[in-house]
Amino acid sequence: MGPVKVPEDAYYGAQTQRAIENFPISGLTFQPAFIKAIALIKKHAAQVNQELGVLPLDLSKAIIQAAQEVIDGTFDDQFVVDIFQTGSGTSTNMNVNEVIAARANEIITGNIGGKSPVHPNDHVNLGQSSNDVIPSAIHIAALTSIKNNLLPALQKLHQSVKNKSDEFNDVVKIGRTHLQDAVPITLGQEFSGYARQVELGIERLQSTEPRLAELALGGTAVGTGMNTHPKFARRVIALIAQETGCPFVEAKNHFEAQAAQDAAVEASAALKTVAVSLMKIANDIRWLASGPRCGIGEILLPDLQPGSSIMPGKVNPVMPEVLLQVAAQVIGYDTAITIGGQAGNFELNTMLPLIAYNLLQSIEILTSAVNVFAEKCVNGITANREKCALTVDKSIALVTPLVPIIGYDKAAAIAKEARETGKTIREIAIEKKILPEAELDKLLGG
Repeated sequence: MGPVKVPEDAYYGAQTQRAIENFPISGLTFQPAFIKAIALIKKHAAQVNQELGVLPLDLSKAIIQAAQEVIDGTFDDQFVVDIFQTGSGTSTNMNVNEVIAARANEIITGNIGGKSPVHPNDHVNLGQSSNDVIPSAIHIAALTSIKNNLLPALQKLHQSVKNKSDEFNDVVKIGRTHLQDAVPITLGQEFSGYARQVELGIERLQSTEPRLAELALGGTAVGTGMNTHPKFARRVIALIAQETGCPFVEAKNHFEAQAAQDAAVEASAALKTVAVSLMKIANDIRWLASGPRCGIGEILLPDLQPGSSIMPGKVNPVMPEVLLQVAAQVIGYDTAITIGGQAGNFELNTMLPLIAYNLLQSIEILTSAVNVFAEKCVNGITANREKCALTVDKSIALVTPLVPIIGYDKAAAIAKEARETGKTIREIAIEKKILPEAELDKLLGG
């Protein structure tokens, strides 16, 4: 990945610098949402510590201002520690502590950096440990990103697919099972299944909220709460909940909250399920649009870009293919998160950076892909009504409605004759005078 680009005016200190030097592994750094979640903790920790009488007012005010600037993205270029670092995420916690302390000192003295009057450990990290901050930041960043970004994107996709279901409700086409012709269905009914998949995905993600809402803050090193005020966590978390609009609460059991990452694994599993649903939908849509003349061709997709460098006029299903690749990536991230979740050895999970990065990456790429898929694919889908009608008339499976009238064996004989002669079921049924034509048309959808 190459060396990390170090900002010209570094606000971080010695611990961050050592982390940069020791962990030049991938060049991958944490998403802004994760850094902002840590800064949100620091901001409200400073306020509560001041109210509890353990942090002077002038230091508290400077830390709060500096933390808010981090939240606002002013110092995004200062967070350059690789995601592959110590498993507790201590290097990133200290990166944030040092940047906030350096900026707070600049606010107070006019000079960047140093450890006085604001110390990154003694003041910015007061009442905290990397071991409770990083798990809390994972939950904060994940829940707010799901609620504010991914769920609105999925709701938009759900509405787009539902609109198409309503639009196509009168388009009769052939159903397919085992990739073979089955009995008729409407295109609207087919799309209603996709809409329900998206709707259930939304519900699955929403159901993870109570577990993600529990924060480890207050447990400090091993869950006992050593070196923190007994009222600290509850009050800080209340302020975080108020600012984010999410129902964050102190973890019911700090030992579970720090030793395990089950809520993150659960959220990832819900994201994976959404990804699998989207793969089914995207695959169906590109197959239904295949051809357009020599494939199924029952729907037409928006023409977005030339699809071939050698075949003029060829247009490919680029948006379904984008979504398929993103879904595959999310499934891969889930595997890494699952393995990371198993690393809760005794009182601390030690794959927290891996879990944080992959969970947020899943949320971010799904959000982007779902938005684009709704806007540039689903909204522009049209039905090829002529092709849908043609496939119904040709289908051998159309013999199925005759079974209650003539029995399975006679219906199978008609189906065999249709295969061998190329005639339609309707034509053979008329020849054999199974029913008057008017009744046959009603039964077979004529």
